[in-house]
Amino acid sequence: MIEKKYITDRFIKYVTINTESDPDNPNFPSSENQWDLAKVLVKELTDIGMEDVTLDENCYIMTTLPSNIENKVPTIGFVAHMDTSPDFSGKNVKPQIVENYQGNDIILNEEKNIILSPDYFEDLLQYKGQTIITTDGTTLLGADDKAGITEIVTAMEYLIQHPEIKHGKIRICFTPDEEVGKGAHKFDVNKFDAEWAYTMDGSQIGELEYENFNAASAIVTISGKIVHPGYAKGKMINSLHIANEFIASLPPEEVPEKTTGYEGFFHLHNMKGSVEKTVLEYIIRDHDLDLFEQRKYLMQRIAFDFNEKLEQDLIEVDIKNQYFNMKEKIVPVMHIVDLVEEVMKEAKITPIIKPIRGGTDGSQLSFKGLPCPNIFAGGHNFHGRFEYVPVESMIKATEVIVGIAQKVAQKFT
Repeated sequence: MIEKKYITDRFIKYVTINTESDPDNPNFPSSENQWDLAKVLVKELTDIGMEDVTLDENCYIMTTLPSNIENKVPTIGFVAHMDTSPDFSGKNVKPQIVENYQGNDIILNEEKNIILSPDYFEDLLQYKGQTIITTDGTTLLGADDKAGITEIVTAMEYLIQHPEIKHGKIRICFTPDEEVGKGAHKFDVNKFDAEWAYTMDGSQIGELEYENFNAASAIVTISGKIVHPGYAKGKMINSLHIANEFIASLPPEEVPEKTTGYEGFFHLHNMKGSVEKTVLEYIIRDHDLDLFEQRKYLMQRIAFDFNEKLEQDLIEVDIKNQYFNMKEKIVPVMHIVDLVEEVMKEAKITPIIKPIRGGTDGSQLSFKGLPCPNIFAGGHNFHGRFEYVPVESMIKATEVIVGIAQKVAQKFT
């Protein structure tokens, strides 16, 4: 169906464009270089024959593949994001192609002794005999989510070139700033005008997800008092020590590295401090809304108890909700998930239905009125130097997109 070289070349073209987003910039997009990929995509979408290709002032691309059937069927959409994570460098990405992978260690960077090994990343062994694209060990790859973009563009091009495949109207959107939690903030659902959509932003082949974390950020600010250490007895208040006690007061087993499945966590991802002031940056996650609220309450309660004990308000906790579990919005329209499961099985893909241990544009879009489950894009080990994607998984994801378009036309005609 899709030639390996063709989809590989398209993917590599996208990932070599730096689109790292910036969590500290409130602008849309948060980094100017996201426009570079956006402009490439606008030209490419126009060249393959898509209609109504638009790029708005906030760097959202929308476009249409018109229906090729007379009967009216639901308009569906596919969504992917252009930015890459600021967690690891997305600049000067140099992809490496490993043909006919045989389950061995892959040397990403001989000089720096960086090795992608199935001894640590066991999922590699699923892809023996396949073509794997990796990093050179110094950057991330960008399969999150340029694999998704590659698959959507390729699927639309295939449908245009094969008019014998019947489908209804399909809407496409490529968003900025998903990795900094803003991908859906300025998504115009009314303009998109689809009954439902799918984000192509999952990981390994077969993933199909309609549950995600409830999410919040928490900034814990601890005030201290600096005094010359030689004369500090009874006077100095060391905010660093208080911060250490605060951290230790949270459940030690409820952290990302010790949880899985539906288990929630507190994740301390940044801290800056001195005697005078320490700031702890947390994210709070849980699939269950009641447990999520309890986690937020616990952080506030710990701060309250410390302030009571210290007899002064030295700890402030500022918690902001980020997104919520889309399951609430998907369950009433579960046929949109069942349809994908059916398509996957017909494509000889085993569906892996599991909760997302993270967030997705689909969550926010679902709460904005556009139900939006998540489908695999094929990559592994996102946000770091060990990221990789099998080419065959991207081809299969492309087939799933085509299959969904075809299935909607069949079911609703």
